[in-house]
Amino acid sequence: MTPEVLADLVRTTVAQLLADRGLDTTSPPEQVTVERPRNPEHGDYATNVALQLAKKAGVPPRDLATWLAEALLAHPAIAKADVAGPGFLNLTIATEAQGAIVRAALEDFYGTGSELVGKRINLEFVSANPTGPIHLGGARWAAVGDALGKVLQARGADVTREYYFNDAGAQIDRFVRSLIAAAKGEPAPEDGYAGTYVSDIAAEVLRREPGALGDPETVRRVGVGLMFEEIKRSLHEFGTDFDVYFHEDSLHRSGRVDEAVAKLKANGSLYEKDGAWWLRSTDFGDDKDRVVIKSDGNPAYIAGDIAYLVDKRGRGFDLCIYMLGADHHGYIARLKAAAAALGDDPDSVEVLIGQLVNLVSDGQPVRMSKRAGTVITMEDLVDAVGVDAARYAMIRSSVDSSVDIDLDLLRKHNNENPVYYVQYAHARISGVLRNAADLGVTQGDDLSLLVHEREGDLIRTIGEFPRVVATAADLREPHRVARYLEELAGTFHRFYDRTNGVRVLPQGDEETTPLHQARLTLCAATRHVFSAGLGLLGVTAPERM
Repeated sequence: MTPEVLADLVRTTVAQLLADRGLDTTSPPEQVTVERPRNPEHGDYATNVALQLAKKAGVPPRDLATWLAEALLAHPAIAKADVAGPGFLNLTIATEAQGAIVRAALEDFYGTGSELVGKRINLEFVSANPTGPIHLGGARWAAVGDALGKVLQARGADVTREYYFNDAGAQIDRFVRSLIAAAKGEPAPEDGYAGTYVSDIAAEVLRREPGALGDPETVRRVGVGLMFEEIKRSLHEFGTDFDVYFHEDSLHRSGRVDEAVAKLKANGSLYEKDGAWWLRSTDFGDDKDRVVIKSDGNPAYIAGDIAYLVDKRGRGFDLCIYMLGADHHGYIARLKAAAAALGDDPDSVEVLIGQLVNLVSDGQPVRMSKRAGTVITMEDLVDAVGVDAARYAMIRSSVDSSVDIDLDLLRKHNNENPVYYVQYAHARISGVLRNAADLGVTQGDDLSLLVHEREGDLIRTIGEFPRVVATAADLREPHRVARYLEELAGTFHRFYDRTNGVRVLPQGDEETTPLHQARLTLCAATRHVFSAGLGLLGVTAPERM
């Protein structure tokens, strides 16, 4: 019995209990919380539902918890139910019900859910300017965004991964000037871009278009295209691909920016001041009004953002998630205000802000890139530690906090390296299953034999996986999956420690018993959870290490 199933059993049982006793109360909450207690002696799970409902029911919480305990004990899945403290209920699951967790964990659907079925989500992330290689901040979003997309899909959402290609604006003009300077053998402009990648692209532009130096538009078209293709290549090699690459320039060329501005003028959400047009964003919770059309008549950057939001919603997305860097915090209120000004639901917009990433080697910050010259790139990180370690390191910490990536740690092949620790657990189980096949030991069905303390710990940890994935999707926090896998790895290694008396395979001339077979099934279920969890992170699950 997984925690999700147990929570549903508690909810329906307490609802029936209140109805049978004729208590004047509202229905129990849709989400009943069951958690693993810190002290395993208190049982497998605990719930505070009696404390939640006692006041509404008009009875002392301990009385309600006692009634609930008696009702739950009538269910074959509950072996023990004890009331603790002011009204907490500690529950011990029957051995056969624990075996159901193992069986469920062997299924391909384990960890998936249906709560987001029918929800169309546009997930925009990375969207780095096409003026240079992807830096570490973009690499963090490439890993986290891709993992979040997988987690949301696991819970039933229809997710479109989208990259906003910023091919309009002043940064493109500076990039073109930098390419022209490099092609002429001149230093980069003061406000331009430097690095060997600029020289490489400039040389390729001239190879393809020998007369390009006399035509800045050709330099723009070919040079920006080459940079963008390189970005897409490096993202693909990092394991991150997008369903849609949306060009900012198309919003301006198609007239959709003008249409969005006209709509805001018509509904009174724009006003004129000092020759510019301003969005009344403070009316919708922003800290200040924003310039949409500048006094020179050119659109400000937010004009494209507004038209882009209109376009996304017009494509039928229920929710538009933007994943932006640490310097974009003001976009939260800005984009929600734009949605409200358009007459749309501000809750259709969600903005996630990621903090900075720092590389450390030999205890010192790493600051110089091989190619970019000024910033560390995603390719620098991959060259140093590989794709799996790079992705895992980016995902395993909450994006709300900055993170230091220790290159020396990620190169280690021991348990200090978190990605190695998790991958090794999967490889270790794969080795057990190979050995079992060589010995002719098959998996068994009598899971009621799994009564050892370490077996119970492993089963309960496996049982947490669906809830971890659901929480990661709900809170937009895929790092919870990584941290869970590390907990699972530790639990498995303790289970497989031969000093605790647990032997999965027979030794020497020992005969194979149903207990050996049951433990082998438990190992197979654990491996499946590792594989599923690493898959959500876009990290490989090796069978040998």
